[in-house]
This record gives sequence, structure tokens and C-alpha cells, in this order.
Amino acid sequence: MRFFEEQEKAHAQTRRLLLLFGLAVIALVLAVNGALALTWRLVSSGWHGYPAYFFSVNTAVTLLFVLGGWWLETSVLQGGGEALARQVGAREAWPASREAERRLCNIVSELSIAARLTPPQAMVLPREESINAFAAGWDETDAIVAVTQGALDCLSRDELQGLLAHEFSHLREGDTRLNMRLAGMVYGLEMVFNLGRSMCAPDDDGNRSFLALPGFAIMATGSLGWLAGRALKAAVSRQREFLADARAVQFTRSKDGLGGVLRKVAGERAGEGRRPDGRVRNLHPAVHHMLLVSAATQSDWFASHPPLAERIRRIYGRPMAALSARPDDQAVTRPDALF
Repeated sequence: MRFFEEQEKAHAQTRRLLLLFGLAVIALVLAVNGALALTWRLVSSGWHGYPAYFFSVNTAVTLLFVLGGWWLETSVLQGGGEALARQVGAREAWPASREAERRLCNIVSELSIAARLTPPQAMVLPREESINAFAAGWDETDAIVAVTQGALDCLSRDELQGLLAHEFSHLREGDTRLNMRLAGMVYGLEMVFNLGRSMCAPDDDGNRSFLALPGFAIMATGSLGWLAGRALKAAVSRQREFLADARAVQFTRSKDGLGGVLRKVAGERAGEGRRPDGRVRNLHPAVHHMLLVSAATQSDWFASHPPLAERIRRIYGRPMAALSARPDDQAVTRPDALF
């Protein structure tokens, strides 16, 4: 992998997508104003002009919902990375009593030097048997990296180092902050759609109020903005995953570290690992987009992670076979399953 080239490509694509995201919010404000202006013309044919501050109020209310949604969504992480990790069942690592967790803490210390970061809190998801991990925190002072028990049990030291290097990239690049802010903006766009839907909802007798007409206009424009926001947020998230993969190869100087992790995840999902589909269970929705590999297997415009096969191909430069995740058979490959 030409990791510097891959990093620059991911950075450039992220900048383009963020610009498009901002344009989508502006387009939504303009569309809401246009839809309400047309609605006003339809219901007031004998009235020339618009009420005072018509467009100002429409713009302010739309932005209030978008920014209010951002505030509500990002409040999930107000307690910091450790609070979120504990909320989803993680605990701090116990290096004094468990060899695997001592190895985890040692790797965290080593990577902190390589990445020039304050060492984050090492945490473990003890009830999760699949291979996965996530990083969380607004900045270095409250950052954590959490790995599943399956990762500790099934990965070699080099592979665990590759997995953690990927998460360190997210911390170094501020991806947690970026993803949470984009998620908040998307939630705000959804709130605009929900406002329109509530305005045109019938009462108990099945009758709609005079607000139904502008409500339909707001719901139509809000739905387009919401879908566009979701697609752009997912696209940004996929680029940050590619960037973190390239950073992991740079930090470790080994494609077999993270590459081996992803190939073992592919083996899990093919049914050869400890868990048939390799998915993490019972995690808060706020964590799903932070995971090393997505809990979802489908690939579409709204997927937060790139296809597993594409990530493996970029790391190695060619398709690679899946690996068994069983700790007693590390070298088993599946020649019939190339990723």
C-alpha cells in the first residue's frame, strides 16, 4: 500500500464531501423557503407580497431544527469517551492480572509514541466474542480505545497492533468529533422532515388542519435533505475508514497487521470464526459508526464503512483469502473466498 498517497486521496475526498454537505444544508434552507413561498401563493391568491420577516423566520426555524438536532445528538458524548464506553458495556483493561490485557496496554503505549498522542484509556468489551474495536472521545484528554474480547482472543500481537493503529488514526484525525457532528446535522435534517410530517398528520377524527399544506411542502423538502445528508455523512465516514487503514499501515509499517485483522473478520462472516456472522451485539447506536468493521454486511449509499473486500484489496493491492479466526488454527485460509 502507498499509504501517503492513499491518505492524501482520502483527505481530498473528505474535503469535497464536507463541502457538498454544507451545500446540502444551504439547499435545504432555500428549498424550504421556496416551498413555503409557493404554498403562500396558493392559499392567498388575493394577497400581494409576503408577511413581514417571512423568509427570515422560515430560515431561522429551519436552522434551529438543524442545529438543535446537532446539539441533541452530540450530547451523547458530553460525558467523554470513557462514559460512552461504559454505557455500552466496556470496562478498563486489567494489565496486572490478565496477560492479553497487559499486551493490549503495552501496544497502546507503543502506538502513542508513534502517533505522538497522549495514551488513551485502554478498555475491553468482555462479553463481545467477535473481532472489533472502537475509539471515542472529544480530544486526547478523554480519549479511549476499546477492543472486544474476541479481538484479544483471536489476534496475534501484530494484528492487535494493526487494529489499534487504525483506532489511533481516528483519534489523531479527530474523526470522532467529525462523525458525531455530522450525525447531529443529519438528525437535525430529520427533525425538519418530522416537523412537516407532524404538521400534516390528521387528528383523531381523520381531519387535517390548515397547516397540512405547508406541512407537506416541508416534509417533501425535508425528506430530500435528510436522505442527501445521510448519504453524504456515510460517504465521509467511508473515506475516514480508508484514511485510518492507510494510517495504520504507516504507523506499524506492516500491511499484514491490519490486513490480517480484516481477513479474520472476513473468515468470521464466512462462518469459520467463533461467531457465524462476526457482528458485535447490543451496542448503543452512537457506537456503530465508530467500529473497526460495521455490524451491517450490506453495502449501499448509507453504509458507514466501505466493503470489507475493498479495504483488504487496498491494503494488499490485490484480493486476498479470508483467514480463520480460531486461535488454535491461525494459518488456515479459505482459497475459495478471495476478498
